[in-house]
Amino acid sequence: MAAVLRIGGITASSPLVAAPLAGYSDLAFRLLCREYGAGICWSEMISCHGVVRRQSRTLDLAATVAAERPVIMQLFGSEPEIMAEAAAILSELPIDGLDINMGCPVRKVVKRGAGSALMKEPRLAANLTRAVVAATRLPVTVKIRSGWNHQAITAPEFAKMLADCGAAAITIHGRTWSDGFTGRADRRVIAAVKAAVDIPVIGNGDIVSHGEALAMMAETGCDGAMIGRGALGSPWVFTPDCPEHPPLAPRLRAALRHLLLLREFHPRCNPIHARNQLGRYFRALPNGALLRKQIYDLGDTDQLENFLRGLLAGEQQGKAGAL
Repeated sequence: MAAVLRIGGITASSPLVAAPLAGYSDLAFRLLCREYGAGICWSEMISCHGVVRRQSRTLDLAATVAAERPVIMQLFGSEPEIMAEAAAILSELPIDGLDINMGCPVRKVVKRGAGSALMKEPRLAANLTRAVVAATRLPVTVKIRSGWNHQAITAPEFAKMLADCGAAAITIHGRTWSDGFTGRADRRVIAAVKAAVDIPVIGNGDIVSHGEALAMMAETGCDGAMIGRGALGSPWVFTPDCPEHPPLAPRLRAALRHLLLLREFHPRCNPIHARNQLGRYFRALPNGALLRKQIYDLGDTDQLENFLRGLLAGEQQGKAGAL
């Protein structure tokens, strides 16, 4: 295992961390990732306007419990004053850091001047970062992309500017805004960002196994590896020596644990959301398509729990009979 990751006053037990994934990185998923070995989890992006307006649905995204700490909450917005006010509000919660989203490529975010759009506005990005840093006692991290497009790979100098503005760490996704999530993440840009700054750098993009995360860190020299889509339905990606494609029984245990966490911490969880989350655990299995169809055909979370428990009991009984 690589060296322990430190960000300001945060010490992570592992340099492998869980990315902020809109629609997925709720409290249940973050707790699951922590249980499987993630050193830190980032929340999904939270609107600064929703926080300042004290909107209940927005503040629900920042719900946390002691078991998931350290945890970092991610804010998005484009107005320094509003971002600073939101940062001050979130800083009153029992959290460990704040992150500024300057990497989201989604058009509805970008057209508001937030997310990746900030990489086209370095002066605004600097003012925004300074405002958030001044508004909180917590370490402030920033998540960026390699640039706006392949004619403007600006991440190294952009990261240096953010560090000069007080950022405690940088996460760099090795794709441009124009790439979206297509193509391969460019690790050369991640290495260039690491060489440009003296603060911790976390590499992100295309990591689907524990070994691949460590290889990316070795190749780029970065201090940590952030895993996003590769952790969906695969929380064991944070666990050393765990196979990339485990058999059915450990998948069932992970899916069941995820469901129980959803039921405990999100009692009003939409069954559609639960089915979408759980179906991902059975990709790459010979009968995975059938299992996913059976899951999607079920109704409420009680039926989902009974189905998973029944499958797990059958797996365990079959193994016992084979001994």
